Amino acid sequence: MSRREFLLRAGTAGALIAGSVGGGLALWQRRHFVPGFGENSGLRLPSYAPDPEKILPNLAISHGADHEAVIRAAIGALGGMGRFIRKGDIVVIKPNIAFDRPPALAATTHPDALRAVARLVFEAGAEKILVADNPINSPAGCYLKSGLLAVADEMNLDLLYPETNSFSPIQMEGEILRHWAFFGAPFKRATKVIGLAPCKDHNLCHASMTMKNWYGLLGGRRNQFHQHIHSIVSDFALMIKPTLVVLDGMNVLMRNGPTGGRLSDVKPMGTIVAGTDMVAVDSYGYSNLLERNIDQLTYIHKAHARGLGNMNWKQSRFKEVQV
Repeated sequence: MSRREFLLRAGTAGALIAGSVGGGLALWQRRHFVPGFGENSGLRLPSYAPDPEKILPNLAISHGADHEAVIRAAIGALGGMGRFIRKGDIVVIKPNIAFDRPPALAATTHPDALRAVARLVFEAGAEKILVADNPINSPAGCYLKSGLLAVADEMNLDLLYPETNSFSPIQMEGEILRHWAFFGAPFKRATKVIGLAPCKDHNLCHASMTMKNWYGLLGGRRNQFHQHIHSIVSDFALMIKPTLVVLDGMNVLMRNGPTGGRLSDVKPMGTIVAGTDMVAVDSYGYSNLLERNIDQLTYIHKAHARGLGNMNWKQSRFKEVQV
């Protein structure tokens, strides 16, 4: 049986699988963690950030109509993928596939975006690409319906599914996130990490972009964090220092996020934003792609005040290009 056939069959049992995995994670969480502000020891991620650069841009904005061409232009404006990836690297790409939505609804990472970034990573000499997320809906269904499974098959990417034994305790000194179940399996092998997020509306925290994308690495009953959503999103800029983040604004879900559901909620914007500072990237995305007042985005202000990035993106070394 091919992997595709297996996943198609597995999808019919998605609800049962999701229930059992969710129950297992919740039980494992209770046994291993003191939630939230616990003082237990756990995994501390290394920094995957590139070496400081004094000349090349740390933020790139690219406009055009072709997904791959616009992504290539944005990465090229930063100095090329060779600035970030070396021969032999094992690269984790973290998409946002929380929901089993088709690409046209702009609620998940677009398959063309994954394909373009993966090509650039392989061209730079990477040995392997691991694609990992912990979706809200059935993982098999999300990978299939989002179109990312087809890209993984085409490009020989390793899809990592959130099994119970994939999670490890993470320890950090966040405002809210101190000790929690974390999808740590991909990071045991990773030498570089790239966040690849759609730009979209979010009903709880106003926007889901590159910082919010890391929420998908948490396990357990993570909905407990919803009442402190802005604090925990700002915590993600402390939790992980990625090599690169890419914000996909080719088509933006302007309303009814994060799940979407209507094509009328999607606005073509023809823009890709890439950079090494998540706070700056998301600040541009909120102001220029979602077309909203940055004063309203609390988690950006929190991250900026904590010194985790610069929300004043125009103060960055940025380059804007047209394809």
